[in-house]
Order: sequence, then C-alpha cells, then structure tokens
Amino acid sequence: MISTLLDIPNYIKFFLGLFVLVNPIGILPIFISMTNYQSVTERNRTNLIANFSVAIILCISLLLGEYFLKLFSISINSFRIAGGIVIIAIAMSMISGRICENKHNKQEQSETAVRDSIGVVPLALPLMAGPGAISSCIMWYSHWLGWQNLVGLSLTCIFFSFCCWLLFRSATILVKYLGQTGINVITRIMGLLLMSLGIEFIITGTKSVFPGLL
Repeated sequence: MISTLLDIPNYIKFFLGLFVLVNPIGILPIFISMTNYQSVTERNRTNLIANFSVAIILCISLLLGEYFLKLFSISINSFRIAGGIVIIAIAMSMISGRICENKHNKQEQSETAVRDSIGVVPLALPLMAGPGAISSCIMWYSHWLGWQNLVGLSLTCIFFSFCCWLLFRSATILVKYLGQTGINVITRIMGLLLMSLGIEFIITGTKSVFPGLL
C-alpha cells in the first residue's frame, strides 16, 4: 500500500484505463440501438441517468467496493459471471427485436418508467461500470490510500462520466442520419456482439473460479 499523493500523470493513467475498460465509443452503437424508440428528450434523459449512475457506481466502488463484496462474500469473478448473464439476456432481446417494446404493467403507468430503467441496467451496470471498471477502482484505491487520493480519484471518475455523457449526446445526430432501417440492422449486429461480450465475461469469470475447468 502506498500512502503518498497521486500526481497528474497517475490520474491521467487512471482515466485512460477507465476509458479502455469501458470503451464508450464501442458502447455508443449499443446505446443508439437501445434508445432508437425514444424521442430526443427521452434519449438525452437516458444518457444523463446512465452516466450519472456510472459516476455513482465508480465512486462507491472506490470507497466501499472491496468491503461491499467481502461483506456478501462475493468475488469479482462471480460479479463478472452475473454481469455476463445479464448482458446475454439483453442481447437476446436485441437480436429478436424485443428491446424496443414498451412493456408497461399496472405498476408502471409513467411512460418513462421502463425507459429510465435501461439507463441504469444494462447501460450503466454492467455495460459501462462493469466488473473491469469496478475492479480497477477497487485496486487503485487499495493501492493508493488517503482521503486526498480518494477525492482525486472520485473527481476523475466524475470527469470520465461527463466525457461519456458528451460522447453519447452525439447519438442524436447519428440516429438522424442512420434512419430506422439502419438502426434495426445495427441493433441485430450489436446484439450478437453484445452476446459475445457476455459470454466472454462468463468464460473469464469461470476460468478464475474453476481454473482447471477451462
């Protein structure tokens, strides 16, 4: 454990690490596919909810992530497997074209109830603030202790979420030029890729939990 203060190059390294792990550019087509039935206002709201949730999740991971997982005896690999299962379920809906269905029940009378939920799951968790980003936050703060480092790393996470929010704002322009047919094609392709990502999460987690199995 290192108790010295982090410098600017290390904060840049942490930020770039998050960017590589989350890959918001790669998630952008998925965001477009999942929000293609929404109006511009609704899509921007989903964008805000997703990235606000990412900032909260990453900051909580810095402060309490390691203790929270230990409290429930959950390993990061178990979290990775669970995230993979969630991603596969969403991918199936995208491939079959059911991701755009507006499924309301009597308890969900508000037209934004279902649409807001995709901002948290699966966009924020596990697609963006997934096992890789969470474990990175846990490892960084467990190595660089101190409240000053905690504040600095938290601000870096918030800045990262802000950058992702700016990137996703461009989705409206892309949707305008792609059209509904183009979006439908991308939705199916992204669903297949998303399913592959979910399977990869499960395989990686399973390899670590059962090293002799795979």
